[in-house]
Amino acid sequence: MYDLPYYKEEDKQVIIDFIHQHPFAFLSGCGEDNKPVATQLPVFIEERKGVYYLTGHIMRNTDHHKAFAKNPDVLVLFTGPHVYVSGTWYSNPSQASTWNYMSVHAKGKLKFLDEAGLIEVLKKLSLHFEKDNSSSTTIFDKLTEQYKAPLMKAIVAFEVQVERLDHVFKLSQNRDEASYHNIIKKLSEQGGDGKAIADIMQERITKVFPKK
Repeated sequence: MYDLPYYKEEDKQVIIDFIHQHPFAFLSGCGEDNKPVATQLPVFIEERKGVYYLTGHIMRNTDHHKAFAKNPDVLVLFTGPHVYVSGTWYSNPSQASTWNYMSVHAKGKLKFLDEAGLIEVLKKLSLHFEKDNSSSTTIFDKLTEQYKAPLMKAIVAFEVQVERLDHVFKLSQNRDEASYHNIIKKLSEQGGDGKAIADIMQERITKVFPKK
């Protein structure tokens, strides 16, 4: 991960908000044979007594389930919109092109939970992603026991106690002001991720180029 000061966000809450906004994360680690494993899944972040925890669930008896049981050290990777930035958009176009993106890495220890913990995680996740709509037919408490029983046997819940949060918000902060504005203009014309990155860059102009 790039550890450059101009790609960093000073406000920790902004980083936590980013995780909330992009909860479909890559959970990765290594088994006892040191071979990497990974899976992608939704996770929920919460703070307890000043410590952040990530919770979710995975299928039982998969390669990653077995690996995390042997080695609890994991990396949870959150990514947002990303886009190609052409060097031709710079004030000095005789430079290499690059990629703008936002990424947060959470490192910590993974612990598998018992059945009571699984129920709590399923309740929490379903209600959270249904935007606290307690009348939704998909939240855990609304599902039938006949449906839930085989489901509960097939999955296992986990929590990761976050020991370290790293991030890179690479948004052309190292460019001159004229280049920065032109990049916003070019990306805004693209739509999709380009427009999303352009909007974020626009919001951050006063941080990148504070008024003197």
